[in-house]
Amino acid sequence: MSSIRRNNLSSASEFILLGIPIRPEEQGFFSVLFLAIYLTTVLGNLLIILLIRLDSHLHTPMYFFLSHLAFTDISFSSVTTPKMLMNMLTQSHSISYTGCVSQAYFFLFFADLDSFLLTAMAYDRYVAICHPLHYTTIMSQSLCFLLLIVSWALSCVSALVHTLLLARLSFCGDNILPHFFCDLSALLKLSSSDTTINELVIFTVGVVVITVPLICILVSYVHIGGTILKIPSMKGICKALSTCGSHLSVVSLYYGAIIGLYSFPSPNNNNNKDVIVSVMYTVVIPMLNPFIYSLRNRDMKGALRKILSKVILSQQ
Repeated sequence: MSSIRRNNLSSASEFILLGIPIRPEEQGFFSVLFLAIYLTTVLGNLLIILLIRLDSHLHTPMYFFLSHLAFTDISFSSVTTPKMLMNMLTQSHSISYTGCVSQAYFFLFFADLDSFLLTAMAYDRYVAICHPLHYTTIMSQSLCFLLLIVSWALSCVSALVHTLLLARLSFCGDNILPHFFCDLSALLKLSSSDTTINELVIFTVGVVVITVPLICILVSYVHIGGTILKIPSMKGICKALSTCGSHLSVVSLYYGAIIGLYSFPSPNNNNNKDVIVSVMYTVVIPMLNPFIYSLRNRDMKGALRKILSKVILSQQ
């Protein structure tokens, strides 16, 4: 790629994003595909937020968290996808240093927020199935807001720590990032500074924002599974499973991609697998979430039918 040059300034003022490893003749097809996926992500998640806002039957803790998860998915995808599409369409692969650091911050922020919201939703499902008689007492409005505020605060602090440590590094050699966005680990590999502290913080904070929430979710589902096995009727078991199926599917996709990315590193410094897996959890999975929650959820389908009925009646 003739337009890509190496920057040998004392400190990089911009970075070059190599993007997704696809052939030049395939750029047009993939740009249209990713644009369609992004638009589906935005519209699908906005539809979830709209349905929850308009239907009073969906004003419950589960859908409260789901609406915020939908907003987070829109934001998470918007951090990387528009820039990737612009680079693919214009063949301009540069991103300023400030833009790169900002992208890294918001990527980490919304990724962490996703993790915490999924954990809050797992706790909600645990209370609903294991303590149904006390559900409304335990999952009060104040607790829901507290869980949301804590999720936002922890995500903000986590992303800010990584970003401040990133800002202290020097980039005086190669400025080419073999990625389609400013991935933190890829940036650390380019730095000419000592990144030991950064790597230690990544490991430590990663335990807090990824591993601990995952363990909490697994513990919740162990208790949920034990409660379901005690239900005498098959109808009761199916009803209990239906309330957890959508959330469990999203959790499996989200953490499955992260585990696949960080537990099985690419051999011989080949970054292609990391880029492809990153496409999965930054572009594809946020698009799938609305389909998972709408197709597997009777309440969401019922709310959609009611809204469509009102629209049709108003036009007659």
